Amino acid sequence: MSKTSSMGRGIQALLAVGARQARGLPGGTAAGIAADLDRDRSQVSRSLRTGGQEGFLVRTATRTYALDWSVFTDAQLLTDRRLQADGATALEALATVTDEACFLGVLRGDSTVTICESVPPGSNLVGSWLGRPYPAYCSDAGQAVLWEATEAEVRTVFAHVDFKPHGPNTPDSVGAFLAQRDGARARGYSIVDEEAEPGLYSLAVPVRDFKGDVVAALQIVGIKERLEPRRELCGAALVEQGRWLESRLGYRG
Repeated sequence: MSKTSSMGRGIQALLAVGARQARGLPGGTAAGIAADLDRDRSQVSRSLRTGGQEGFLVRTATRTYALDWSVFTDAQLLTDRRLQADGATALEALATVTDEACFLGVLRGDSTVTICESVPPGSNLVGSWLGRPYPAYCSDAGQAVLWEATEAEVRTVFAHVDFKPHGPNTPDSVGAFLAQRDGARARGYSIVDEEAEPGLYSLAVPVRDFKGDVVAALQIVGIKERLEPRRELCGAALVEQGRWLESRLGYRG
């Protein structure tokens, strides 16, 4: 058996506790974690005690170790920072390949909001979308950020929404939105064809974090007559950059 440093053993113990909680189990005892790792119980017990002393683990009344919530908080803060920093890198790469306006959007209530953008001069789009909300029901980003939501969850998001037309193809109901999203999931990326406004065409993919949750949407937006003929090329570039960004956020697929 190869030797592992005390730090390595400690990290392995923490990951084993996290893996149990990811499966819906309430952490684990020293004996259970030792069995998971196929390691000596006393050695694992020392690693778990150290994890508790350092604030990474908590021990319950039933002598079970669980991850401290501060670990999740720190991880989420790191995810948010990486979403901004690495999202900007992904957008720059995507804009360079496609010469189209590229955005990173998140869900806020029943709208999507742009948190990062890259708009090359040749994209023919004017103005900034940073911080501006847009109705999720007629947005490519809306389909992407709700990519894995259940029908009940989608209906909750749009419970108080009046499906007003913004373009000739705007969905007129939750059912119409769900049908478009299902088509997007089968395709691998969403397409909004004059749903947001006349003459506008856009594509988007979901971006997942280390927990596997969809936290954002990576988008390409442009004039229909320019972007639609290049849909497959742009869609492939979008999927590639989306996967890269997910890897930076710790998503393992």
